[in-house]
Amino acid sequence: MTFVAFLRHLLFCAGLAAISALVVRATIDARVMDRPNARSAHTRPTPKGGGIGIVVAFMLGIATLYGFADFARLADPYFRGVILSAFAISMVSFLDDLRDWPFSVKLAAQVLAALTAIYSGLYVSEIRVPFVGAVGLSWAGPVATLCWILFATNAMNFIDGLNGLSAGVALVAALFLAFIAQSQAGWFVYFACLVLAAGIAGFLPFNYPRARIFMGDVGSQFCGFVLAMLGVAAARFEQVEMSLLLVPMMLSGVLFDVAFTLVRRLINGDRITQAHRSHLYQIAHRAGMDARWIAAMHWVFAGLGGLMAVAFVAAPPEAKPALPLLLLLPQMIWLTYVVLRARQAEIGPW
Repeated sequence: MTFVAFLRHLLFCAGLAAISALVVRATIDARVMDRPNARSAHTRPTPKGGGIGIVVAFMLGIATLYGFADFARLADPYFRGVILSAFAISMVSFLDDLRDWPFSVKLAAQVLAALTAIYSGLYVSEIRVPFVGAVGLSWAGPVATLCWILFATNAMNFIDGLNGLSAGVALVAALFLAFIAQSQAGWFVYFACLVLAAGIAGFLPFNYPRARIFMGDVGSQFCGFVLAMLGVAAARFEQVEMSLLLVPMMLSGVLFDVAFTLVRRLINGDRITQAHRSHLYQIAHRAGMDARWIAAMHWVFAGLGGLMAVAFVAAPPEAKPALPLLLLLPQMIWLTYVVLRARQAEIGPW
């Protein structure tokens, strides 16, 4: 890719970011309000649904890619699967912002959207293992892909409780994945990441550091869903063994928080589908840590994951299995810090 072509891509993305910002501005004026409750971090009614700007920018970008950018097109069945599933998850989550559906309805919609992508052929069919080669997954491939998409989608939704946290993580992850994708000539992943990042860039100034609008489910679920699908597409990078780990590394902070919280709630006998305020980032906020710093900390986690993913691509086969495990170290440090802050503030039980 030439430097001139890259500048054209940036200019196009700047236009998408401007469109996203205009849609977000219009959504603020629409005054669909998120009213605070016992689980909220905010204290005043605030407009929500700002993620619709991200969706509009992404869909316009993908439509342009489909119509004009032959260099970055997937095979038509895959492309239709991406477009239809992304559209489905955005529409259902937008309606959820308006009507506040129960989790079972949201989960059913997520399953249908994920199955749409999988039915088109977009699933992990094999894993390239160092010193072993390609290992076929057979029926386990679609099942594992479904579980991954559902977990990543909901993880980004669960983590969207403080200004800029979920959107900032998605932005950092999208930019790192775009960088890696272009190095592997994965042009669809590269372009899709850029247009997702453009949509988020248009939204984020309205949400951080002071929220004039919240992203809502339409933004957080959409970002998680799209990143999960792009992670599945990245799993097919032929020159990178175990490339299915790239996006999980970039989202390591989010995935650790959600996985740890789910396990802890299961051990405590809590209903995992019941709304709560016991995620690590929520505990840190309740213990007195500034919300802006908590969000920035998770951006750092995403950046560390992105840097580790870049190193993972270049690492020799014998080093690849160990690199993702190194990302547990900052998470354990963060966990220890949050637990200590919680105990000082007498928040428990732990």
